[in-house]
Amino acid sequence: MGPHPAVAAIRLAVRRVLHDILNEASRTVAYSRTTGATGELPASVDTPHERPPSPLVLVACSGGADSMALASALAFEAPKLGIRAGGITVDHGLQPGSGLRADEVVLRLRELGLDPVESTSVTVGREGGPEAAARDARYAALDAAAERHGAAAVLLGHTRDDQAETVLLGLARGSGIRSLSGMAAVSGGPGAARRYRRPFLHLDRQTARKACMVQSLPVWDDPHNADPAYTRSRLRHEGLPALEKALGKGVVEALARTAQLSRDDADALDAWARQAEASVRDAAGLLECAKLYALPPAVRRRVLRQAAIEAGAPAGSLFARHIEEVDRLITGWRGQGAINLPGKVVAQRQGGRLVIRQG
Repeated sequence: MGPHPAVAAIRLAVRRVLHDILNEASRTVAYSRTTGATGELPASVDTPHERPPSPLVLVACSGGADSMALASALAFEAPKLGIRAGGITVDHGLQPGSGLRADEVVLRLRELGLDPVESTSVTVGREGGPEAAARDARYAALDAAAERHGAAAVLLGHTRDDQAETVLLGLARGSGIRSLSGMAAVSGGPGAARRYRRPFLHLDRQTARKACMVQSLPVWDDPHNADPAYTRSRLRHEGLPALEKALGKGVVEALARTAQLSRDDADALDAWARQAEASVRDAAGLLECAKLYALPPAVRRRVLRQAAIEAGAPAGSLFARHIEEVDRLITGWRGQGAINLPGKVVAQRQGGRLVIRQG
């Protein structure tokens, strides 16, 4: 008899991601071994069959059902593929006894056979609100751990339910199609464009919890996840159930599907904007308003956003309303003054050119 269907599902999801990591590592090693002075890879090299040194994959584990299920699947699948598997838990210090709980998670991960395993403490600031500040501190700690251990990837336990919540939060902010695309299955950290992997984005939260139950894995339910003071908690326990009551079952699956479709569209528009960006600059590198005006609005606003970021505006503080104001310098020009953007960046129209700079 095979494993329980929930256990089989989480293992399959992790196995697929580990195969991707191995293939990427193989291509990287093959490229570094065979490129010459031209930097070109000879067509005769069969990169998928190159085997690099055993990579290390870490799992980020809070002790909750999603991340414990992920840790158990990693511990089961990694040795079969010759991958080293470790774990890290982040102590945010936001609740009494958080240090003791972090120690318990470390113990559970070691009992699964993961190595190295560590707990790291962070100080959560206030910028952007408590949820955003905790997330920023957590990812900074995970990035540091990945660099310290030389990890090829860090696995995260976000599920399809988390994806649906993220899409709704983006919709509420009115931040555009990129915000509706939710979390990527693969995303990056500093200097590592594909560091974070989310194997469970196509699995629901109940599958992960069931996998823990049938494997007798102890889990910890974070009280913050049920605290109505937090936006995501209210959405999880009030918003989504209300939507399902009004619209019927399948809302979570539909929102997750929307995320993938939106991501595909956003990726295509971003690529279009990158290609168009050079064509709307003059010989001095300044943006020409007439050429910007000729672009489709979705492409033009992406060009403007990237120009603002390159000028020093923090991406996380640059919202749709900022870009809309800059866009009016192109589409609704009536002699208005400069637009102030985050990061002390200023956008203004001068002689048919759009100048975006710090000042």
